[in-house]
Amino acid sequence: MYRSHVLICGGTGCTSSKSDKLQKEFQNLIQKKDLDKEVKVVRTGCFGLCEAGPIVIVYPEGSFYSQIKLEDVEEIVEEHLLKGVVVKRLLYKGAISEEAIKSIYEVDFYKKQERIALKNCGVISPEDIYEYIAFDGYMGLAKALTEMSPEEVIKVVTESGLRGRGGAGFPTGLKWNFAAKATGNEKYVLCNADEGDPGAFMDRSILEGDPHSVIEAMSLAGYAIGSNQGYVYVRAEYPIAVQRLQIAINQAREKGLLGKNILGTGFDFDMEIRLGAGAFVCGEETALIASIEGERGMPRNKPPFPANKGLWQKPSLINNVETYANIPQIMLKGVDWFKSIGTEKSSGTKVFALGGKIENTGLVEIPMGTPLRKVIYDIGGGIPNGKEFKAVQTGGPSGGCITADHLDTPIDFDSLVALGSMMGSGGMIVMDEDNCMVDIARFFLDFTVEESCGKCNPCREGTQRMLEILERITEGKGEVEDIDKLERLAKTIKDTSLCGLGQTAPNPVLSTLKYFRHEYEAHVIDKTCPAGQCKALLDYFITDKCKGCTKCARVCPSSCITGKVKEIHSINNKLCIKCGACMEACPFDAIILK
Repeated sequence: MYRSHVLICGGTGCTSSKSDKLQKEFQNLIQKKDLDKEVKVVRTGCFGLCEAGPIVIVYPEGSFYSQIKLEDVEEIVEEHLLKGVVVKRLLYKGAISEEAIKSIYEVDFYKKQERIALKNCGVISPEDIYEYIAFDGYMGLAKALTEMSPEEVIKVVTESGLRGRGGAGFPTGLKWNFAAKATGNEKYVLCNADEGDPGAFMDRSILEGDPHSVIEAMSLAGYAIGSNQGYVYVRAEYPIAVQRLQIAINQAREKGLLGKNILGTGFDFDMEIRLGAGAFVCGEETALIASIEGERGMPRNKPPFPANKGLWQKPSLINNVETYANIPQIMLKGVDWFKSIGTEKSSGTKVFALGGKIENTGLVEIPMGTPLRKVIYDIGGGIPNGKEFKAVQTGGPSGGCITADHLDTPIDFDSLVALGSMMGSGGMIVMDEDNCMVDIARFFLDFTVEESCGKCNPCREGTQRMLEILERITEGKGEVEDIDKLERLAKTIKDTSLCGLGQTAPNPVLSTLKYFRHEYEAHVIDKTCPAGQCKALLDYFITDKCKGCTKCARVCPSSCITGKVKEIHSINNKLCIKCGACMEACPFDAIILK
């Protein structure tokens, strides 16, 4: 029995900041102090508050140490673990108040969340099956296999109101029911862990922090639909997730929780990992199936749907990681518990990757129906540097922008769609007054064009034409009629593309046109960028702060800066290539963009 536990974040973000070396340093110093029988060091999954990493939590106090360096470890061991004195200078800023030191779950970022899919992330070691079992792991599977029929399992999932967390929000129970009723002796359970949206890392973090929850859920799905084989399709760019998932699969097999005759019930189910090369289109279910089969990842016409003809033309069930992560707890705690969270049409919680112009970047899990304002200001901590909130992009390249007028909108599937956006897999990028909405649309279109599989003309050619128009506008070469062309083209692509990715690709353009049309007009009529971001529409000027040091002229590649030593210089903007070298070189902040 240990008196203290030191939990160190082992997610990708903190690992890139050398949290693995922190773990070794803690273990070495604890051993040197003869504390190894009293203090246990555990490497967990992601804690969620990524901007505070590397994170170290010391229990039983729940002391929240943030941005820990190797040289800080000795002080924590010496003062906290040996003497019992919390090292205040290393605590997360939000954990210190005038009244007391807050534990991690008393910090605003965490206490205003409700965790289901992320329940074990940052709490257990993802590489230890016993820790998962200690937190009721595999109890839902045991209950289903020993007390319930496959039909009863599907009924529970259906009545819970769980909707797919991968983007479309399709009712999970209905999808399971279709696969169960499909005719065929061989069926497959598939997990979509591709997650290609820029800035999204929810599924990756679940696989890194709680891989057994996905294994348990897929086994439950196999029992429900009559399948004995599962595949997890995960991009090879997630090495930590892949490694921990494989460890978890091996452990589950060793303990009789995967493979033949699970828990002595006669039910057989096994699973394997299939690696993806990182194509965004493979997040679409039929493209994912094609990739697992060894074909080029391209969408197929529907119908037939995967529930009837999926992997190798056999009935197949596909859900994403976050959807599966909810299943074990629904099975264990029941329908009423899950439906008590969220809204009538959107039960449970949703995980978002909160990023962009926000104080607290990271993963947040909130009940459906939570207002955007609460996420951005109460949990996210608001906009840095006193800037004004401008918009939030939800759903990544497939989503749209939501303005300040809609900050009190409840976050659920239907409300976001009504605003011209979507839930998507859970990306949430916050923008402030300095973001140019035309350039934001151009950024997402650039991504979509690069990632289009090219199978259908509307997506392959249409998105390229849209990008060309947006590039003209941001370069100051746009014309008034370009705005109407852009809108017509976006609507045509939305109506005629083959798959969901092509159909949603115009969303960033349509939503920015809807709410920020004035910015488009400023770019094409006034040839200005109101946010001051599109370089082609800006000019460099030298102010009277200039001391005539000549540094700017010496680094200018186009020789457009003139002036004598110790006199104010000037810039010929007709020659200027707007590289910004002069502004970087100026020691007096005398050069401005206007």
